[in-house]
Amino acid sequence: QVQVVESGGGLVQPGASLRLSCTASGAPFGINFMAWYRQAPGKQRELVAHIDSGDNINYADSVKGRFTASRDFPKNTIYLQLNNLKPEDTAVYYCNAAQYFSDIEYWGQGTQVTVSS
Repeated sequence: QVQVVESGGGLVQPGASLRLSCTASGAPFGINFMAWYRQAPGKQRELVAHIDSGDNINYADSVKGRFTASRDFPKNTIYLQLNNLKPEDTAVYYCNAAQYFSDIEYWGQGTQVTVSS
């Protein structure tokens, strides 16, 4: 069973930075892609950044230039550097991962990011 665990959320002021981490474990076929999503109160979950097995990264337009995703392949870990945070970035941030040869996607429990003065 693949397990996905996020960490690094918190309460910060506008303009501050945070770094989120996510590690996937227990994947016998290896991890194919990993991604960050977020869900704000009353809104649908949305994709923030997606990293494939070739280290190609796609970002949501709303975070381009402020957020940077990266991946440590040997550790099955991805990171999300959040800079110049805005109140509208407040959400629960979820990590998502999938193995090779499988359509099943696994989710972490989420980590809360709150941006408020």
